[in-house]
Amino acid sequence: MTGRGHRLSPWAALAAWPEGYFTASYEGRRYGVTRSVHAGGRSMKLYAEELGGADRVSLNIFASTSGEPMLKPCEMPLDKVTAFVFEAVPEAA
Repeated sequence: MTGRGHRLSPWAALAAWPEGYFTASYEGRRYGVTRSVHAGGRSMKLYAEELGGADRVSLNIFASTSGEPMLKPCEMPLDKVTAFVFEAVPEAA
């Protein structure tokens, strides 16, 4: 389940998205999104830019030894990045 009643973790939601560049829809707008995997799969980076607009979403997420991934927004509120992760929908290629 995704959206506001999501049951996935942020890590699982991001891992389900394509690696590399793709487009996604979020709140009626389209975004160019890049998801990259680093450190042997122990971290991911996401950067999304609204196509034809000014909105941006940027985050890093790291696997931790405690089992709970650490989500680090890049100079924006945590609520903004989590909403995007759970509610954006990657578009078919």
